[in-house]
Amino acid sequence: MPSDRRQFLTTLGLATLATQVYLPTAQGERSPHTISKPSRLYKGDTIGLIAPAAIVTLEDITIAQALFADLGLKVKLGAHILDRYGYLAGKDIDRAQDINTMFTDKTVKAIIAMRGGWGCNRILPLLDYASIRAHPKIFIGYSDITSLLLAINARSRLITFHGPVATSTWNQFTLNYFQRLLFQGEAIKMQNLADGETRIEVITPGKARGKLIGGNLSVLSAMVGSPYLPSWNNSILFLEEISEDVYRVDRMLTQLKNAGILNQITGLIFGQCTNCSPGDEPNFTLKQILEQHLIPLKIPAWYGSMIGHIKDKFTVPVGAEVEIDAQSGTIQMLASATI
Repeated sequence: MPSDRRQFLTTLGLATLATQVYLPTAQGERSPHTISKPSRLYKGDTIGLIAPAAIVTLEDITIAQALFADLGLKVKLGAHILDRYGYLAGKDIDRAQDINTMFTDKTVKAIIAMRGGWGCNRILPLLDYASIRAHPKIFIGYSDITSLLLAINARSRLITFHGPVATSTWNQFTLNYFQRLLFQGEAIKMQNLADGETRIEVITPGKARGKLIGGNLSVLSAMVGSPYLPSWNNSILFLEEISEDVYRVDRMLTQLKNAGILNQITGLIFGQCTNCSPGDEPNFTLKQILEQHLIPLKIPAWYGSMIGHIKDKFTVPVGAEVEIDAQSGTIQMLASATI
């Protein structure tokens, strides 16, 4: 058998195994329909650092190790964290294997992506969702990591966390939300800084409750039609974006609308659209585009939440029940996202 065909069949076998539905096999095991919460972090715990998307450098790792040491955490590196494969941090099978291994490693309490970029969608069929379900732990990142957060939530029924990657700016605001959510296990209220620079723009006032689901708009829209998205029924959708012209945001929101996603949600939070250009004249503003898509839905919605490619960012629990207030721009967790 030719080597390339043998490799294809091997990968296909791994993908089939990875996408098997979790079934309880013994009394007391979790129902496959129950959302699992990971254990919170404590000082002295070990976190696993992985590079599931773009290339990272030794300097990136050194800085991250020092950061987490200051938080009282030990660090374990993925076996392929410094690999390079074109613009990716290693071959698909190796980047996926680092994730699978970190989840089964009993010494690792949380898994943090080094950075985003591109590449996570490529490894979704290679993740062992049944094993991830059996070994729930904190998994956090944002940007391209959106696809992993959503797929693990959907296929492993585990709360994941849209928050800083290891190479983020870990300032006091970002660190505060990270620690309160993941160390202290608080059911926090997320509210913008009252500094005038991060004010919200109300699209439709009102309050709503639902399961919080979302992430980067372009990554999410690229997943539409795949088996790696959670149910949107009665959910609160949050979105963020970077470096996209307004017409592209319009196109991606139209895709979500045409796919039936926007008609199922009970509320929408658009975080920051960092460096999003209005493009050539004539044009719409971002707010006009949001109003065109969201006002007809008659659901609470606002723009400007501190979610996205910004220095001051929330840590957002993907899959947790929340109540939102569009008028005040707040997200209130209804229970802790960790145990």
